[in-house]
Amino acid sequence: MSEQAPSDGLAAREAALHLLDATLARKGGLEEAQGSSAFARLEPRDRAFARALVMATLRHLGPIDRALNARLTREPPGRVRHILRLGAAQAFWLDVPDFAAVNTSVGMAEAERPSKPFKGLVNAILRRMIADGPPPSDPEALAPAWLYARWLASYGEDGPRIAAKIAEEPATDLSLRDPAEADELAAAMEAEVLPGGSLRVRQRGDITGWPGYADGRWWVQDAAAAIPTRLLNLQPGETALDLCAAPGGKTLQMAAAGASVVALDRSAPRLRRLKENLDRTGLTAEVVVADAADWRDPRAFDAVLLDAPCASTGTFRRNPDVLWAVQPADIAKLSGVQTRLLDAAAARVNPGGRLVYCVCSLEKEEGEGQAAEFLKRHPEFTTAPAPALPGEAGIQEASVTRQGWLRMLPHHLPGGMDGFFAARFVRNL
Repeated sequence: MSEQAPSDGLAAREAALHLLDATLARKGGLEEAQGSSAFARLEPRDRAFARALVMATLRHLGPIDRALNARLTREPPGRVRHILRLGAAQAFWLDVPDFAAVNTSVGMAEAERPSKPFKGLVNAILRRMIADGPPPSDPEALAPAWLYARWLASYGEDGPRIAAKIAEEPATDLSLRDPAEADELAAAMEAEVLPGGSLRVRQRGDITGWPGYADGRWWVQDAAAAIPTRLLNLQPGETALDLCAAPGGKTLQMAAAGASVVALDRSAPRLRRLKENLDRTGLTAEVVVADAADWRDPRAFDAVLLDAPCASTGTFRRNPDVLWAVQPADIAKLSGVQTRLLDAAAARVNPGGRLVYCVCSLEKEEGEGQAAEFLKRHPEFTTAPAPALPGEAGIQEASVTRQGWLRMLPHHLPGGMDGFFAARFVRNL
C-alpha cells in the first residue's frame, strides 16, 4: 500500500498512537476512537494518513509482534510497543522512507515519560528490523493464535486461506439503488460489476466525490453483506422488517426493492446514519428505536431480516481491529443474544413469509449452530435452500452448505469478501 506522508511530522503519528492504544485496550474500538479531539483536529490529509497507519499496523500486527519479540530482551511499556509497531508499519507497508519512520518514532518515544531509556531502544530496534527486511506474513502469524486454531478446527485447509486475507487491503464495494445503472456507474468509476450486481471500486479517496454519490445512486456495502437481503426476493408492495438495522445498508436494499420497510435498532445514534442515507438516496422506511426482543408492536411481515449482533470476525478485511478486540467469552455471550433475537424475529413472520438470519461472523456457534437450534425450536419453519436458482443473489458455489445455508468465506470471491453466514427460512403455518 502507498500512502503520502503527512504534512505535520508528529501530529498525525501521535493521533495514530492514540487510536492504536484505544483500539487494543478495547476502549470502544477504532471507529469510536476516531471521535477523539486529537484525531478530529488534524487536517483531512493527516487524518487519512493516521487512519491508514493504524489499519496497516492492525493488518500486520501478528508478524510485527513476532519480529519485535525476537529482538526485545524485556517487555517495554505498552505505548512504547505501540510506537515500535507504528514505526514498522510505516517502513514496510506505507512506503514511508526509513529515516522518517525511525526519526518520527524516536520523536514519539521522546514524548513518553520517562523518555530517555526508550529513545535509544526505539531507534535500535527499528533500525535492526529495517535492515532485516519485512517480517514474513504467513497466515498463522496474521491471526491471533486462538482464532487461527478455531478456524483450522472449523474449516480445515480453508483456515490458512481465511487468515491470509487479513493482510490484504480491500477494494470498496457498492450496492446500487437501481441495478439497471450498474454498467453506467461501473464505466464512470472504472469499477467491476460483481455477481449479484454489486460494484467493486478500486480507486481510493473521499467517496463523496465519486460519481453518483451526491445523487444517492449507491451506498457502501460489502459484496457479502448484500447477499442476505437478496435472499428475501422482495417484491414491490410487500412488507419487510429489518431487525438490528443500523447502519442501514440492508434497509436501503429493501426500500430500493419497493418494499414497505420498518427498520428497527436499539441504538438511536447508529440510526442517524441510516436516516442520512435514506435522505441521500431518496428512499423511505419507518425507523424505530427499540430492542428487537422487546418491541411492543402487533405487526407481522412478509419478510424479516435479522442481521444479529455477533463477534464480527468475518469483517476483518475492513475492520482488522475486531481480531484483537474479540475474546472467546464474547462468542458464548453473543450466542445467547442471537437465540433471543431469532425467537423474536420468528414471531414477526406472516404465514408463508420468509425469514433470513445472518451474522458477519466466522464462528460456527453464531451461524450453523444457531440455524440448527432454531429449526428444532420452531417446527413451523423450514429451510428454503439457497440458491433457489443458479446464480441467485451472487452466491458463490463454494459458499453453499449441504443444508442449503450459506457459509461465505473471505476467499470465496476473487478479490475477497466479508465472512458471513446466512440462512433462509419459510414459515409454513
